[in-house]
Amino acid sequence: MTTLTTPAVARSRAELAGLLAGRGTVVLVPTMGALHEGHATLMRIARERAGVDGTVVVSIFVNPLQFGPGEDLDRYPRTFDADLALAAAEGVDVVFAPVVAEMYPDGVPHEGAVSEAVTVQPGPLADVLEGASRPGHFRGVLTVVAKLFGLVRPDVAVFGEKDYQQLALIRRMTTDLCLGIDIVGAPTDREPDGLARSSRNRYLDAEQRQQAAALSRALRAAQARASYGVPAARWAAMSVIKAEPGVELDYLALTTTGLGELPDYPEPGTEGRVLVAARVGATRLIDNLPLQF
Repeated sequence: MTTLTTPAVARSRAELAGLLAGRGTVVLVPTMGALHEGHATLMRIARERAGVDGTVVVSIFVNPLQFGPGEDLDRYPRTFDADLALAAAEGVDVVFAPVVAEMYPDGVPHEGAVSEAVTVQPGPLADVLEGASRPGHFRGVLTVVAKLFGLVRPDVAVFGEKDYQQLALIRRMTTDLCLGIDIVGAPTDREPDGLARSSRNRYLDAEQRQQAAALSRALRAAQARASYGVPAARWAAMSVIKAEPGVELDYLALTTTGLGELPDYPEPGTEGRVLVAARVGATRLIDNLPLQF
């Protein structure tokens, strides 16, 4: 019988530094908690990259800076005991679970407020898609990720491709700021019906849960028609969305792998991405898949 070892828990910067002193390869998996099988997949990748002698760190922090007015900061699920058990099952060594004051000692720097705090300005890629729908969101994401990188000093960091725009921006920040961290993107983990695993899926009731599966069906429809060009792929995806009245579309975008604009008829063999965001009831969900033209 395998005996699970509970990860060491650091609540402060000092505790974290003490736990990481003298460790080998360090691999970080940043999360906001409410962990699920998708996170477990990231931890398995991290464990493999760290090796027997390395250290896997999972951060659990609901970052207020990336939530806008009226978003679900207060009701975002907090399930620390279950999160710790999942981390133990996946061989995580350290869980860093700071309070807000530990990450923002001078208070959370709100947009437009007078503050001496330095935050990360993510550039024009943060103003489209999720950035257009959630102004300031990626400023919050990149700021907290930069803080985690500085505190953990990982050799490798693992993120899911479900948040594809986030992954692209973190890669850009890591390159542009010469952080020297290997950023690993893991394919989206899915439920049996194709719905991308998300901590927010628990907000859905049974009927909404069925409606939400239309998002992944729409993405697969776009994939199936991509060889006919962007208009055909977009039409196929939109047909699926429109057939499901419970889905309120925010955006459906077909882009280059770098989230740029595609011509209507890309050269054969061109790779792209199809991304979707929609509300099902009060819950906002995102998803994406690769395209091959």
